[in-house]
Amino acid sequence: MGDAEHDTAGRQSKVARLVDEHDLDGVGAELEARWTATGDDHWSLRDLAEHFNRELVRERLYEAGLHPSEAEVGDVVRLLTGDGGGAAEQTQLRRRLEREGIDVEDLAGDVVTYQAVRSYLQEYRGAEYERDTGDRLETVADAVQKLRGRLVSVTETKLDQLRRTSKLTLGEFRVMVDVRVLCTECDTQYGIAELLAGDGCNCEEQ
Repeated sequence: MGDAEHDTAGRQSKVARLVDEHDLDGVGAELEARWTATGDDHWSLRDLAEHFNRELVRERLYEAGLHPSEAEVGDVVRLLTGDGGGAAEQTQLRRRLEREGIDVEDLAGDVVTYQAVRSYLQEYRGAEYERDTGDRLETVADAVQKLRGRLVSVTETKLDQLRRTSKLTLGEFRVMVDVRVLCTECDTQYGIAELLAGDGCNCEEQ
């Protein structure tokens, strides 16, 4: 894979190319949100690569007219990455995919590594992961905003997948997420940004 996975000489990164070719914009945004999140919400580059490969394989199988289960997607990813079961099981799965018109070698060539994901996030999307250094207000606000973006992108991706399988009738749409906090003691309610900007609720005033 090597240089083909990096932005060199003006070429698009491998992940960016796959995102464009298979309409995976929501997945690209999700990768950034998960990587730049803090604490337990942060995903490692290896986890992100595995997640991207699952989403890519699912989309490629959809494009071929198949509707795989989560377990089947996982089996195909393991086959392509060499992490599958025994040789007999891998051969059986490979033959089944080929009977469905899937070019297994071509699909295997699209599988990405964690290095390709890192290149995509840093060089193509300009993202950086900064470890959580405390519970400062701006750190919390940033973490909530990233989680909100993650929820929006995941929801958009899943709804779009349902539309493609004719299981959901839905026109052009936007997903909106409003995070609000209710203090049950002073009975005041705030948007999360408003709460943090105002340093809290009205409890001290009562």
